Amino acid sequence: MTRTTRTTGTTGTTGTTGTTGTTGTIPFFPPDLFHEDRDTLLRLLYEIGTGREQKFILGEHTRRFEAALAGRLGTADVVACASGTGALQLVLTALGIGPGDEVVVPAFGCAPLAASVLHTGAVPVFADIDPVTLTLDPADAERRIGPRTRALMPAHMFSVMADMPAFTALAAARGLRLVEDSAVAQGASLGGRPAGTWGDAGVYSFVQVKSFGMPGEGGAVVTDDAETARRVRMLRNHGQDGRERFLHHTIGLNSRFDEIQAAFQLHRLPGLTARLARRARIAAHYTERLSGLPGITTPPPGTDGRCYYVYTLLADDRDALRDHLAAHGVATHVYYPRVLPDQAGFAPVAARRQPPGEQGGDGWPHARHAAARHLSLPVHHRLTDAQAEHIADTVRAHALGIR
Repeated sequence: MTRTTRTTGTTGTTGTTGTTGTTGTIPFFPPDLFHEDRDTLLRLLYEIGTGREQKFILGEHTRRFEAALAGRLGTADVVACASGTGALQLVLTALGIGPGDEVVVPAFGCAPLAASVLHTGAVPVFADIDPVTLTLDPADAERRIGPRTRALMPAHMFSVMADMPAFTALAAARGLRLVEDSAVAQGASLGGRPAGTWGDAGVYSFVQVKSFGMPGEGGAVVTDDAETARRVRMLRNHGQDGRERFLHHTIGLNSRFDEIQAAFQLHRLPGLTARLARRARIAAHYTERLSGLPGITTPPPGTDGRCYYVYTLLADDRDALRDHLAAHGVATHVYYPRVLPDQAGFAPVAARRQPPGEQGGDGWPHARHAAARHLSLPVHHRLTDAQAEHIADTVRAHALGIR
């Protein structure tokens, strides 16, 4: 990438064109994400829609998609389901989490982290995050473990995987289940071990904005445990085991995967590595250009444990930086402006399991710090070199007071 500011984008590594500067807006997520696959998607829609089997869910394409992901990950089983959120609930239910149980989750993150726990009848216990990685802090999570704790649920956040070796050790030492929320981290690995394969089970999300997104909702459960996979398969399909319809072995739900989407994801899977590599190059360029700027904290450098779903920095004057970028044609995103324990849906349960001596105090200072300062920049694979350069130049100009 050349360090020049342009007003009109040029063809970059991705072979796309775009505009930068004040003549156009660089979208946070590209509206033309699936443009190159349009003909394939239309063909699959027609073929499956007019096929003799009239099989639109949980058919051969879904089985092939699950097998392809399992092979890529080197894991025993993958179970495709309707969403990443659904995947979390399926895993917790399959592991026997329910009323009277507690699950330790990060205070900073997306609502499904806590909602999926509540849907099982269990209670989420909020722990603080690491101030650098913005993921669940293993030490603080350990402090929140009580007599009713059944599971730990760390989540990979923005562009960084959680400290899974520490959580694996902690879960083993305390006899807890480990659920890895890897919804945003497909393609990442830590110490050579893929995201999603560290715990009793992991989950992915395929909603269009994720690194392996598709034009619709979808998710997957990843596990090496045959019994967990068997239970998840039943639970996703109203408690049926697939051998006989309308025979329900347990109370499940409708979290089934779409055949058209499965075929489309199989088509796009071979290109995932290149798309992730493009994201990683853009992220590395941002870190090189933005590290050390006053009032700016960039994600930890390096590639181990990185998953550039988005590129998120911390800015002391976050809102001013966001306005400055918008004025120069750059769309950004603030994901979690409030910590989960402060939100109306979760506040009633947030105070149930604070560590001794902290009742009434601020138990999540690092989470609150991140909520007030985080800002995500575009890092999708369709960005041109010129667009990425314009984004970096604009952040630098604001931080250095250049107008």
